[in-house]
Amino acid sequence: MKISENWLRTWVNPAVDSDTLSDQLTMLGLEVDEMTPAAKAFTGVVVGEVLTVEQHPDADRLRVTTVNIGSGEPLQIVCGAPNVRAGMKAPVATIGAVLPGDFKIKKGKLRGIESHGMLCGASEIDLEDKLDGLLELPADAPIGTNIREYLNLDDHVIDISITPNRGDCFSIRGVAREIGVINQLAVNAPAISEVPATISDEKKVVVDTEGAPRYLGRVIKNVNTKAPTPEWMEQALARSGIRQHSILVDITNYVLMELGQPLHAFDGGKVEGAVHVRQATANEKLVLLNDQEVELSEDVMVIADDQKALAIAGIMGGVSSAVSDETTEIFLESAFFAPLAIVGRARRFGLHTDASQRYERGVDFELPMIAMNRASQLIAELAGGDFGPITVAENTALLPQRHAIELKQAQVDQLLGYQVESDFIIDALQRLGCAVTVKAQGEWTVVPPSHRYDMEIYQDLIEEVARIHGYDNIQMSLPVIDVKLAKHQDQFELAQLRQTVATLGYQEAISFSFADLKLEKQLNPEVHPLMLANPISSDLATMRSTLLSSLIPCVQYNLNRQQNRVRFFELGLRFDYQNAESIEELKQIPTLALIAVGSRTPESWHGKVQAMDFFDFKGEVEEVLAAGRVQAEYVRSNKSWLHPGQSAEIVVDGKSIGYLGRLHPSLEDALDLGTTWVAELDQSAVLQTYVSNFTELSRFPSVRRDIALLIDDNINVREIQQLIEKSGGDLLDSTWLFDVYTGQGVENGKRSLAFALLWQHPSRTLEDAEIKSGMDHIIEVLENTYQATLRAS
Repeated sequence: MKISENWLRTWVNPAVDSDTLSDQLTMLGLEVDEMTPAAKAFTGVVVGEVLTVEQHPDADRLRVTTVNIGSGEPLQIVCGAPNVRAGMKAPVATIGAVLPGDFKIKKGKLRGIESHGMLCGASEIDLEDKLDGLLELPADAPIGTNIREYLNLDDHVIDISITPNRGDCFSIRGVAREIGVINQLAVNAPAISEVPATISDEKKVVVDTEGAPRYLGRVIKNVNTKAPTPEWMEQALARSGIRQHSILVDITNYVLMELGQPLHAFDGGKVEGAVHVRQATANEKLVLLNDQEVELSEDVMVIADDQKALAIAGIMGGVSSAVSDETTEIFLESAFFAPLAIVGRARRFGLHTDASQRYERGVDFELPMIAMNRASQLIAELAGGDFGPITVAENTALLPQRHAIELKQAQVDQLLGYQVESDFIIDALQRLGCAVTVKAQGEWTVVPPSHRYDMEIYQDLIEEVARIHGYDNIQMSLPVIDVKLAKHQDQFELAQLRQTVATLGYQEAISFSFADLKLEKQLNPEVHPLMLANPISSDLATMRSTLLSSLIPCVQYNLNRQQNRVRFFELGLRFDYQNAESIEELKQIPTLALIAVGSRTPESWHGKVQAMDFFDFKGEVEEVLAAGRVQAEYVRSNKSWLHPGQSAEIVVDGKSIGYLGRLHPSLEDALDLGTTWVAELDQSAVLQTYVSNFTELSRFPSVRRDIALLIDDNINVREIQQLIEKSGGDLLDSTWLFDVYTGQGVENGKRSLAFALLWQHPSRTLEDAEIKSGMDHIIEVLENTYQATLRAS
């Protein structure tokens, strides 16, 4: 919104300069996008009167004039403007004047005739040209007066960005109210007097919609629609970005910018019968003032007469009832339209009007009568006319309600973090238009004014106090925090688990918790799943006991479409039927399932394609467990749907948390899958809480020793490794298996296992004797426990 600084200062004039005024507005939340002068800088231009005009002897288009500038002898000025004439007043740039663009006026000759200055058009003093020729000034313009002073060209145009919640600031009145509050000044509103009715003519107003709780209208006859718009009004509108039209339109626009209340003047002679405020009928058409024909719908509110629609309420009038130069009777409208009845309608028709902009945000519902009186006053002064009584149609029950808000000093202090004097709080709220009642010391009841729709809760009031007190005055202080910090525990989150598995090359599948009974039986013949009473389809007829019954069909679907390398995982529920005789006893177990078919890595030039084996798959499962810091053991699995020699139970603290391995070959053949690797783990076991512990890394060198053992091949490698770790003592840092050999040189029933042992002390270098003692002890324990022997190299 653009407004004139001079116009604003007629309402409230703080003792601050323009830049400070701009800063105040911005800090109030009315951000100033730009402040520009009404005209660019120039000097030496005064009001002059043309005394004589004669034809130039050597130029058809030039005139030789004499001009009185109020001092000294009249100036001889050669002028080419077509509208120059004796007796007119116009701006005169005297010798030495500097016009916009650094154009300097000097004494010169035009076709042999001396010229001592220049008569100026509007564009020469940075104003808009309305005609081809000189800027004609009013007859009462004082000769010799500086033109900047006479035309108020030292004014500034302030461009303010109004936020959607501050519709009350779309006017000089609203902005002045804010400036008055922050500077603690009274607002000097113009005196508005009622224009009494001089005739009895009036239009009946019928309101048939809840969107217009208050509607005012007035018949005014014998209006001089050809009356000129005064310079002060034209100037104020121009600096608000509004072009001059006719006296009636200019007056309604002036009141709009001054008070914030949209008005509309209908040609009274074109209004047939009563004025109706109603919803449009389906497919009703209307030609608007911009010559756009629109097709209305039933959610659009219109102003109509007995025969037709005249205007879209709160947005734009229609051509059929527009005021023209021949108009002598008008019907002046001033109304409160509910925001929800207007919002979105203008954009639907590609319109954006000053009226819709204000109505959508909410206009003061007490303002229509004030604006009606102000417009009537200006029409009477500038265009004359006979005034009928003001017709009021309203339903007060539908008007916005201003509810009392309870506010306490303690709430203000707590929310702002610093103390504001109670006297300041009361004064600020009252200057904003609130009705403040003191209940007790530091407690108030506040009723917001009719123009503030955004004040509903006590926090809104505190925000206003902070805004008026000044954001720059908010004190910096650290908050007082009395919190006992709990011991931090790391948690392997579900999102991290999902990301970990996806990083291994698996794609997530999301499926139903229902499965095919036949597949469930194929996977586990002993299961007796719960059947659904009304299944979606026959292959989704039972509650799944394993996520594999959902993943296997996904793999089959992809294999049948030439996708030979398939990897899926799913995070979902499986149902435990053990000891469950009813649905209430059914256990739902959050589970992570993986399934992989095809090669270890995707085909590429980098190397040969190799089939995935048990250890590849086990390594991927171990990566998932390691991400959640789960330390697991693996023992041979006896599940019927798994390969007896290529499967394992995953054990943590003596309890199985899942399994991994290859599907049984017979099941692979029955399902036409090929080699398929599967795993299922309880989510709760993987997503465990743990406390991070850091052990400082040793700065001293480690020492590696290897041993190769001949040992019975029926002994579990993990048991051997655990015995080594237990026997090695504190100096043994880690151990791992790096070679397994059977064949020539190793008798039947035995195998050779080679282990690496890494020795290290945290604070010193180890001695050979310490390492030898540890190695000897480990070998002795292995010999006594498993009858292991060292294999000769």
